[in-house]
Amino acid sequence: MNTMHQKLLPVYDHRPGTGPTLVFLHYWGGSARTWDLVVDRLAGRDVLTVDFRGWSRSRDLPGPYTLGQLTDDTLAVLADAGVTDYVLVGHSMGGKVAQLVAATRPAGLRGIVLVGSGPARPAPQITPQYQEALSHAYDTTESVAGARDHILTATELPAVIKARVVTDSRTVTDDARTEWPLRGIAQDVTEQTRMVTVPALVVAGENDRVEPVDVLRDNLVPYLSQSDVVVIPHSGHLIPLEAPAELAETITAFAPAT
Repeated sequence: MNTMHQKLLPVYDHRPGTGPTLVFLHYWGGSARTWDLVVDRLAGRDVLTVDFRGWSRSRDLPGPYTLGQLTDDTLAVLADAGVTDYVLVGHSMGGKVAQLVAATRPAGLRGIVLVGSGPARPAPQITPQYQEALSHAYDTTESVAGARDHILTATELPAVIKARVVTDSRTVTDDARTEWPLRGIAQDVTEQTRMVTVPALVVAGENDRVEPVDVLRDNLVPYLSQSDVVVIPHSGHLIPLEAPAELAETITAFAPAT
């Protein structure tokens, strides 16, 4: 039974260091390595990064790929890694997963950092037409590059990082790729987000076109019992790649090593 459980667990990387552990959850299109530029600036910290089910090194895991399943997977990874004192850092889709994990009020959770997060209440622009179009954003290498350059970012990324975005967005099963745009993005989790009792930090990109600052202020902050908002200047939606130094500093200020 334990062997089967191990096989069904998403792939994760755990770097030992000073706690609380920083647990990083990636965006729709990302992977554990989306956080590399941030993690590199967190020397000495205990860090855990995950490849969500269906993505990157976890792409062979069977579905479902729902937000509920990703939430269960995250809790299973924390248990498997023996993490008992931690802060969740979720980006975009990963931020919505972080809200759902925190809503279960797990022992050891100190706080959550929601980076360009999917809001608790879907924004008005999330229409069926928008969802259908979004579900094709990663269909081809060319479509990923277009989304990266014209929607996801507001700054110029280094060539190696631009290539990584394309690779990560394409290293996914079809069902995992379409689950978020067709269902997860429109899922209202306000009831769960209201159950989050730990401190929350909402990090927004000044020029984020996917989850704009005003959407996070209107559709996420009101449902968090205790939260602060930090706006990263100039950044678009891919804050971990566009502004890793500023993000690492922001995370450290919220969750200093103890």
